[in-house]
Amino acid sequence: MEFSTRTIHAGQPSEPETGAVIAPIFQTTTYQQIAPGEHRGFDYTRTSNPTRQRLEAVLADLEGGTHCAVFGSGLAAEHAILSAYLKPGTEIVVPGDVYGGTFRMLHRVFEPIGCRVTQADFANLDALERAITANTRLVWLESPTNPRLLVYDIAAVSRLAHAKGALVVVDNTFATPFFQQPFALGADLIVHSVTKYLAGHSDVIQGAVIARDAAIFEPIAFLRNALGGVPSPFDCWLTIRGVRTLELRMLRHAENAVAVADALTRHPRVRRVYFPGLASHPGHEIARRQMTGFGGMVSFELDGTPEEASSLVSSFKYFALGESLGSVRALACLPCRMTHASIPAETRVALGLSDTLIRLSTGCESPRDLSRDVTEALDRLGIHAAEPAGVSA
Repeated sequence: MEFSTRTIHAGQPSEPETGAVIAPIFQTTTYQQIAPGEHRGFDYTRTSNPTRQRLEAVLADLEGGTHCAVFGSGLAAEHAILSAYLKPGTEIVVPGDVYGGTFRMLHRVFEPIGCRVTQADFANLDALERAITANTRLVWLESPTNPRLLVYDIAAVSRLAHAKGALVVVDNTFATPFFQQPFALGADLIVHSVTKYLAGHSDVIQGAVIARDAAIFEPIAFLRNALGGVPSPFDCWLTIRGVRTLELRMLRHAENAVAVADALTRHPRVRRVYFPGLASHPGHEIARRQMTGFGGMVSFELDGTPEEASSLVSSFKYFALGESLGSVRALACLPCRMTHASIPAETRVALGLSDTLIRLSTGCESPRDLSRDVTEALDRLGIHAAEPAGVSA
């Protein structure tokens, strides 16, 4: 069964009692039991719910997994993984380029209880191998990363991690299962901010963890039930609806990203463009090998001041200024003041996250309208005495 067919049919049979092709929302907390402790598979919605089960079945199928737990947010999903596998004295290895909320959780929640957070250059496999120790429990990566869209060799990282006995967690939010299959590359766990491309319409906050190994998945499922970070049945139903158009949306997102990246590389007010689809991108060949498309995200360095960058992201016609991404509507973000503001300024500088780095999430609008929007906004900044635009380095 092809991907687009699976988004519509995997885990989503017609409702058996009425034949409804779209199953109803089981908006209930409680299920009548046959006898004390004897039920029909459901006792309380925090533990399980038919609508949530359908969503988990389709997400597991699309990622090539066998187990899925959805959560009330992407950070709740991340917290469950970290809580299951990080204990005082253990270690996680991460790249420098990670979502600001992940950085905050690692350094302000897990480091204070005695967990070690080691940052390594995942593009330098020798350095990464040295960074992974006997105490490393998790090797965690995004690919492409947020916000600079760096690309890492998931298969190579997995080999190094497994040789040291560590599990590999891949945040597949940017690529989605349509463009990248981390399990096929050796990952042990996949995490998503479902809020983004999977739901796709800026109307759901949700996360997911997917696994292939029941033993690896079990402690995460236990924590989801024990701590109660579950989404509502209605939110799960909305995500199921969104997933049905995932392939169609991702194809348009990717088309738009190419158009916007091309416009940016040709503009004199742009110093550098980060987009894996550019041949000049340092991870381009890896992306070609492990992805079937380059996604819908484009980031760039403005050749200008932080104030100009702030003005620019507030001046687009179609790119709404917002914290999120992956929506049918185009979104713009200034990470240093928004998604990555929780990272101390000196740390951002050390990690290469400048105050003029702008992140764009191309929506499902016309590629001509989006590229024109970017070009015209940059033109309004005026002429700048600088070198012509560069490309990703």
